[in-house]
Amino acid sequence: MSSEGKKLFNIIILGVSFMFIFTAFQTCGNIAQTVITNLNNTDFHGSGYTSMSIIYGVLSASNLISPSVVAIVGPQFCMVISGIFYSLYIAVFIQPTTWAFYTASVFIGIAAAVLWTAQGNCLTVNSDENTIGRNSGVFWALLQSSLFFGNLYIYFAWQGKTHISESDRRTVFIALTVISLVGTVLFFLIRKQEDTKAPGDEDSTNEILGESSSAQNKMMRAVAAFKKSITLSFTKEMMLLSVTTAYTGLELTFFSGVYGTCIGAVNRFGSEQKSLIGLSGIFIGVGEILGGGIFGLLSKNSRFGRNPVVMLGILVHFIAFYLIFFNMPNDAPIAPMEGTDRVAYMIPSKEVAMLCSFLLGLGDSCFNTQLLSILGFLYSEDSAPAFAIFKFVQSICAAVAYFYSNYFLLQWQLLIMVIVGFFGTITFFAVEWEAAAALAARGSDYSSI
Repeated sequence: MSSEGKKLFNIIILGVSFMFIFTAFQTCGNIAQTVITNLNNTDFHGSGYTSMSIIYGVLSASNLISPSVVAIVGPQFCMVISGIFYSLYIAVFIQPTTWAFYTASVFIGIAAAVLWTAQGNCLTVNSDENTIGRNSGVFWALLQSSLFFGNLYIYFAWQGKTHISESDRRTVFIALTVISLVGTVLFFLIRKQEDTKAPGDEDSTNEILGESSSAQNKMMRAVAAFKKSITLSFTKEMMLLSVTTAYTGLELTFFSGVYGTCIGAVNRFGSEQKSLIGLSGIFIGVGEILGGGIFGLLSKNSRFGRNPVVMLGILVHFIAFYLIFFNMPNDAPIAPMEGTDRVAYMIPSKEVAMLCSFLLGLGDSCFNTQLLSILGFLYSEDSAPAFAIFKFVQSICAAVAYFYSNYFLLQWQLLIMVIVGFFGTITFFAVEWEAAAALAARGSDYSSI
């Protein structure tokens, strides 16, 4: 197999591995609050929103050290260990206890920081200036396929159910745990890329992530990775992109945790209200996969760069927020176990709710494929620190959003996303224009990015 073939093989295995792990984890996140609401009349007193807030809060802090961990341990082994912790978190729901639930939340936060930093490094190492857009799209489409499979099972398994029994819960989470472990094992199939540089030709990627058996050299690379993360975080481009990244954290919380809970709480949906959570996840996944395919695989044909894709993303999200505001009761995110009988500005429509799910997924893919692409382009030699900063900002905003989701009515959550999304789009435009100008100065074809 050629070198280019090996790199594409690695990207596909990376995407498939993440697809299995996040089939389990994202399905878990989508149904967690609904399952927990049905548990709260027992000795279990946890909150899905609080758990996710802990996960993303710990994740954001752990991103400060994750480049150093990847530098010492290596990206492949980091992803394997992280996958095991994801599986343990999901397994907690088989027989949940409050202390185990929150303890697992802390550990998966650390594991997630290492996993995504290693993923960013693996994606960049197996890409170049001409393939980063394609590879970002391939990875994103495979990753978001996870929303389809797990939620399809939830839709059929929970059809007609208004209460989730202990047997239903155990069956679902045993299956999800096994699926997560399969994805973890697949990481072993990723092939290590050989160093093609001349001995004296070093860049910061080799300096930070190069192979060495010397413990002293590994520690030096770890320190260098930490310093590089601090330095990059204060560059103008990274600070501007952080506003865009902050928006992806807020909308990630909304579509992956809050919106499904809203749908499951609307009593006017009748006996389908629980199964519609799964169907919503499927439509989000369809939007994600469609966006990843179109804007990633076809990126080579774009003459206008990334800005039109991000513009489409924010317009699609604004339409979704407007329809959700009219369709969903204001108290749906914080409704009790009995649900809510309130009506917003129209009688709740299943069709409109599913359309909004699709639009949320499509808009999210617009932002994330273009953020992955521009980070890989701007920081090809500093991939691990750059992606660590990306996840740091995204995760801390997701943590904040999960925290206020316990208290804020739907209208205020939508308003926050509209404001941050507007400014995040503007700051992305500014960075993309500078990237285009720098590329033109080097005499490269802008459509190749």
